[in-house]
Amino acid sequence: MTNKKVDQHAIDAVILWVDGNDEHHKAKMLPFLEDKTKINSEKFRTRYDHVNEIKFTIDSILKYAPYIRNIHIITDNQAPDFLKNNNNEIYKKVSIVDHKVVFKGYEEYLPTFNCRPIETCLYRIPDLAEHFIYMNDDFFLINETKPTDFFKNGLPILRGKWLKFDNDIFYKKFKKTRVGHKSIQQNAAKLAGFNKYYNFKHTPHPLRKSTFETYFNANEDVLIENIKHRFRKTTQFTPQGLANHLEIKNKTCHFQSDLQLMYFRSYKKPLYWYRFKLNVKSKGKLFLGLQSLDRSPPHILDYILGWLEKRMR
Repeated sequence: MTNKKVDQHAIDAVILWVDGNDEHHKAKMLPFLEDKTKINSEKFRTRYDHVNEIKFTIDSILKYAPYIRNIHIITDNQAPDFLKNNNNEIYKKVSIVDHKVVFKGYEEYLPTFNCRPIETCLYRIPDLAEHFIYMNDDFFLINETKPTDFFKNGLPILRGKWLKFDNDIFYKKFKKTRVGHKSIQQNAAKLAGFNKYYNFKHTPHPLRKSTFETYFNANEDVLIENIKHRFRKTTQFTPQGLANHLEIKNKTCHFQSDLQLMYFRSYKKPLYWYRFKLNVKSKGKLFLGLQSLDRSPPHILDYILGWLEKRMR
C-alpha cells in the first residue's frame, strides 16, 4: 500500500461536551459533592459552563477539515441547542453519543463529572474510525488543514516537548501536588514506563483506536482505576497522554515541534490585544484554544465570538 493511500484512511473527530448550565445536570451532580457550596463556585463551574462554543468547534471542523468522516459528540443525555430537532444537511456528519454507550459494561461508574474517565472510554464509540482526532469543545480549527497535519503514513503526529518529572526538579519536590495538565501527563508517562514525559499542549490530539484497545484489553484494572472517580483525582492519568507515550515507546508516531497553536487562558488584557492576536498573529496557525471563555468580560467575549462567527462563514 502506498503512503498516499495510508494517509487517506478514514479519520473521525471526537468532542466531549457538557451543558453545565442545565439545572438537571447540576441536580445530578449535587449528591456526589462533599462540599455542596462548590456547585456555585466560579472556579469549579468553569469546567462545565459554556457559551455555545461547541457550534464553532463543529463549524470549524466542517470548514477547515472537510475530510473528517464523522464527528462524534459525547454527552450525558444532552445535546447542543443548534443540533436539537435539526434536519440541516450541514450537520449530517454529526452524531450524539451518550455516556452510557461508551461506558457499556461499566455503568456503575456513572454518572461522572470528570473528563478523564470519559476520555479513557473514547475508543469505545461504536464504529469509530481507527484514526481519530480528539478535541475539547473550546478548540477550533482556524485555517485549512490536511490529514497529514494529524497523521503521517497512518501514524499520529505529536506536538510537544520532553520535560523532566516534577519529582526530578529540586524546587518542585516540595510543592503540593495539584490535579493539573502536567501532573496527569506525568502519571501517563510513568504508566508507560518512562522516566521523563513528552509534554503535549492543548492542541487537537490525533489518536489510534487500536492503541487504546490493545493496552486496555491487557490492562482492564488500569482502565477501571481511571474511570471510577467521578471528580478529578491526583492519581489519574490523561488517556491521550498514555496513548502518546505508548506510540513513542513503539516508535509508531512522528514529532512536530511547531504547535501551530494560538491559546488564550485568561481574558484580562485590553480588547486591542485580542484584536491584534486574532487578526495578525493567527496567520499560519491551525488551532485556536479558548480556555474558560465563560469567564471572559462581556466586551471581550462579544468580540471573540463575533470573530469566530466570521471565521467560520
